[in-house]
Amino acid sequence: MPRLAVGSIFTECNHLGGTPLELGDFERGELTRGNALLATTHGTLGGALATFREAGATVLPTLAASTCPGGPLTAACYAALKGELLARLVDAFPVDGVLLALHGSATAENAPDLEGDLLTAVRQLVGPRIPVVATLDLHAHVTAEMVSQATALVAWETYPHRDAFGTGSRGARLLLETVAGKCRPTMALAKVPVITAALHGGTDGPGPFADVMRYAKWHESLPGVLSTSVFLVHPYLDLPGLGSGGLVVTDHDAVLARQLAGQIARLYWARRTDLEPVVHRPDEAVALGKQIDGGPVLLVETADCCGGGAAGDSVASLKALLAAGGDERAIVPVVDSEAASLCHAAGERGQVTVQLGHQVDPRWGTPLRVTGVVNHLCDGRFQYAGGIFDGQLGDMGPTAVLRVGAIDILVASRGTYDWNGEQLQRVGLDPRSVKFLVVKNPMNFNMAFRPFATGVFILDTPGPTPASVRNVDFQQLERAWYPGDVTLAWSEPTVFESAWGG
Repeated sequence: MPRLAVGSIFTECNHLGGTPLELGDFERGELTRGNALLATTHGTLGGALATFREAGATVLPTLAASTCPGGPLTAACYAALKGELLARLVDAFPVDGVLLALHGSATAENAPDLEGDLLTAVRQLVGPRIPVVATLDLHAHVTAEMVSQATALVAWETYPHRDAFGTGSRGARLLLETVAGKCRPTMALAKVPVITAALHGGTDGPGPFADVMRYAKWHESLPGVLSTSVFLVHPYLDLPGLGSGGLVVTDHDAVLARQLAGQIARLYWARRTDLEPVVHRPDEAVALGKQIDGGPVLLVETADCCGGGAAGDSVASLKALLAAGGDERAIVPVVDSEAASLCHAAGERGQVTVQLGHQVDPRWGTPLRVTGVVNHLCDGRFQYAGGIFDGQLGDMGPTAVLRVGAIDILVASRGTYDWNGEQLQRVGLDPRSVKFLVVKNPMNFNMAFRPFATGVFILDTPGPTPASVRNVDFQQLERAWYPGDVTLAWSEPTVFESAWGG
């Protein structure tokens, strides 16, 4: 029976904004050590563990750490997590293989390419002949170091993300087959200079990214192809080599891997213009929304997405709704721990005046003074149902619903990932009952609210997770990129290759 080590450091980081991630953020999210990790039944690790158990493998747990996205990890935070994972890996020796559940767009103050750095450290410990398989989010920034140090990289296939468990299982099966000598993975990654946000990056139904994903996955039916992946890069990193494209893992066939990865990247380039959204000013969107019968009209303030590393503390949409009279029923989420504390001090049905918003990451706007009535108070704890955090607890911290005019403001102390409206359910807010609903995730609103929405407007607001990065002044990119340069002429994809030495 093979001895397989497993571990994870999983989050997504943002160089444009957000607060640095500390060890405490992982402790509030998920930080599981040693044998406690074996009880994991959800997400990528859950899928991998279930597959290993079914195969009768001996699983050697190290460390699993995840948290809601934010700024880069502090040097101390990453050093602690990396050091503990590696120490537990050494304690588990000898191992026949390693599986790491990673994101692919994490970064730290002392390791800009966090996943590449971690894979290199693991490779140095286990040597060149032990297979190391890593799973990734499809928003990964895949680097040459990641490709060269891993035996195989396997990415999620769905957005909204519903296949973390399945991807863990796929990665585990590939590792088992490699350890058993049934295949010799060879990888090629082909990238094009396309950096677009996630609004048109869905994999359901028709759409530019969905079309590329289906094209890539079709190739898995070909002889000798072990896995294909497509990467819509997390666009809020500022790192060299940023871009999108395809990765192909073949069974000891470097020529085929390079050929197919290039084909996927070329199709991605051809669909680049379809990935850019149409955006509206908040006041314009509110005015247009008022002309629509019924509700909810969705105001998608993607520039303040906690799931992309923003603070969630913007009040740009709230200002537009109040400027339009504030007389339409609306729901607006805002992260502001001080305002939440004042609401708790006032008590339910108490009146309170607060300076709301832009307190966590003040670079993107100024607070708004509002007076309202506290309609609901709670501890902010909820449970995710489905998706990458299925079954996990979310924690908004002390939370309140503050009614200002006809607007219900969900005031949370901490930012959390938006999946299927769990936060609204926790505080008893019904999105079907309002005229306007402000959402701050660029994709999951399609699943949670769009089926019953009467209109959708993508907002152009300040923030570190904008709907388009066409005006972002990246400092680290070495060459022109789309849509920063919409006249950019075609160039061949950048290709990285790796052939496992086992």
